[in-house]
Amino acid sequence: MDASERSRLIARYRDGYPAVSEALDGITEDELDRAADGGWTPRQIVHHLADAEIEGSTRLRRLLAEADAQIHGYDEKKFSEALSRGQPIEASLAAMRWARESTAELLERMTDADWSRAGTHSERGRFSTEDWLVLYAPHAHDHAAQIRGARGKA
Repeated sequence: MDASERSRLIARYRDGYPAVSEALDGITEDELDRAADGGWTPRQIVHHLADAEIEGSTRLRRLLAEADAQIHGYDEKKFSEALSRGQPIEASLAAMRWARESTAELLERMTDADWSRAGTHSERGRFSTEDWLVLYAPHAHDHAAQIRGARGKA
């Protein structure tokens, strides 16, 4: 991956929180718990995004700080079902925002040596900092679209 593609993906990553925030703008309590096509509800999505950003930020930090970092997968569906039962979304939305912001600051300062670092993911095998960026850059945008769909605003 060249520097311009990394910059584009970092910008996409940085823009993830505003995309989610916009998708949630004006959401009602009823809409928070309404899913489209049997998918996750907006409430579940917000809590998932907090979990994913916290986990993702830790994964990137491990890749940067540990030799042959071991990255462990987790069952996102079980997390969502167990950790979002009627819970308000504000704290999870803030956790997502600030985990993403602090991670974006790291991404923008990474060196060529940092971009060559890799570890082993328990489900994916070899997992590099570039793999991390490709995975996480569109993640919030994908879920923002899912929220809009659940609200009938796709």
